[in-house]
Amino acid sequence: MAFRWLKRYVPRGLYSRAALILILPVVTLQLVVSVVFIQRHFEGVTQQMTGATAREIQLLVDRLPEAPAPLPPALIDLAQALAIDIAVVPERQVPARSQRRWYDLTGSIVIASFHKELQGVEQIALPDDYNVHVFVATSVGVVDFHFDRKRVSASQPHQLFVNMVVFGALMTVIAFFYLRNQLRPIKRLAEAAEAFGKGRTVPYRPSGAQEVRAAGNAFLDMRARIERQIEQRTLLLSGVSHDLRTPLTRLKLSLSLLDSEDREAMERDVDDMQRMLDGFLSFARGTGEAEPDEIDPFDLVERIIEDSQRADIPVTLARAEGRGQGTVMLRPLAIRRAVTNLIENAVRYGSRAEVSVLLTEKSLLIRIEDDGPGIPPEKRKDAVKPFTRLDSARNQNRASGVGLGLAIASDISRVHGGLLRLGKSDKLGGLRADIVIGR
Repeated sequence: MAFRWLKRYVPRGLYSRAALILILPVVTLQLVVSVVFIQRHFEGVTQQMTGATAREIQLLVDRLPEAPAPLPPALIDLAQALAIDIAVVPERQVPARSQRRWYDLTGSIVIASFHKELQGVEQIALPDDYNVHVFVATSVGVVDFHFDRKRVSASQPHQLFVNMVVFGALMTVIAFFYLRNQLRPIKRLAEAAEAFGKGRTVPYRPSGAQEVRAAGNAFLDMRARIERQIEQRTLLLSGVSHDLRTPLTRLKLSLSLLDSEDREAMERDVDDMQRMLDGFLSFARGTGEAEPDEIDPFDLVERIIEDSQRADIPVTLARAEGRGQGTVMLRPLAIRRAVTNLIENAVRYGSRAEVSVLLTEKSLLIRIEDDGPGIPPEKRKDAVKPFTRLDSARNQNRASGVGLGLAIASDISRVHGGLLRLGKSDKLGGLRADIVIGR
């Protein structure tokens, strides 16, 4: 609960999160090791080496003459034995302050240690990685003690950090490639599941770790069961609807030969049954057509409206926004079936319908509005269920369907990876049905 604010800064992708999980501990470990090494180990070693050199310089200082005079040969020989160059320099050659380069990690430790261990230190100069100059005020004047930098600090201290960075980066790259190979089967499984949710069956073979293979096999079993259920449903409804067409045709022929006053009413009943069968067949066919293709949604909707107008259906194109945004992967026959059902529902319960198309970079919206009674919010969820007719919500005196129009449109929307959203039309006051499909 306390770390929810971190979600805004955490990557959303699987690869990005895996890289973060991999790199963050490596970087943290290197930083911790570097800080501990500098503060405890490397700093302590430098202090010990500087202290030893300071005691050697103090030994030379103690043997200097008590008054200004040339340096004794014995002192010079002792300094050479200690690998220290000693020379008296004028005050003007002494730097105004101790000198070191800004990136010299141990330079500040060397300077502080000399000031602490050696008396009379004026300034200390660390011009490079090889030379140290310690200026000490003595009885003979300012003496410059010059010696090799290796005597006060470990040689090439940056090697540890270079090795840590280089080998850390190398092992991170190797681990990332290995991790990518482990994550690739998960990504393929997600792509196969997403494609199946949109009504497409893509080839998929389980691979990767044992747990990923188990999930892949479970997905394949689930996909096979769903496909069998869809096939059985389609065969059942298609078979029933097809078998009933023959007796309906015979009834029509028999009724056409009657002169009874009840013939017209009976013919209307037969026509209603024929429309019900057509609805069953439409629902059974569902989205069982070829793979989706790149379609211009504006041309498709305009052709649907033109066909509806030729059938004397009062429908118009109210708004079309987003032309030029490209095409959308659609099943044209399925979309035509869904939009046509929504238009027929709109004019069945109202006097006219208006269609709007809105295309953006992320989604396609096809909206059908009518001026009918609409559907109450608490019943919109049930309205998209198959064979559901809301007697109190719509005018059933004008309805002759079997409650499959919205169900077919909803099913087609889901197959395209979208949804059917019902609401109230702000413009016409009736029902507003939106087909929303992601791009």
